[in-house]
Amino acid sequence: MLQVTYEAVDDLGPGRLAWIDEDRGKIHIKVDGLAPLPKVIAQLNVEMALFLARADWYQLWDDEILSRHTPGRPIRAEFTLVPHPGPGVGIAEDRGVVRIYVADCMTTTEFAASMNPAVQDFLDGGCWFQLYAGEIIDHSPGPMSQV
Repeated sequence: MLQVTYEAVDDLGPGRLAWIDEDRGKIHIKVDGLAPLPKVIAQLNVEMALFLARADWYQLWDDEILSRHTPGRPIRAEFTLVPHPGPGVGIAEDRGVVRIYVADCMTTTEFAASMNPAVQDFLDGGCWFQLYAGEIIDHSPGPMSQV
């Protein structure tokens, strides 16, 4: 089963605003809870591009499987601050791209907390999977496939 978690922390080290760690079926994203949200979002876009350029994650879009190697449409994730009167995030998916819309009124800590249920709902759609150490991990609770 896939799991993506966000956590606001205060120990990332000097100058580091975000960190993405990957393990079997898991991505753990840490953000500097004390930093201003616009700076964290900007750094998350950089970190996510670097992560997806080296990771083996795939999107099932209709009958097509997209990856970082898909010509003209490598998978990517984009975080965007949007004007909104209340806290919250929204996730939209298209072919090869995930767009995360973040209410600009939130703190970084509120953002991290809001992302956890939103990304869980997103993954429940079942269109993403990870290739990790020769094993295909998807969002189903059943046994994994070996390749």
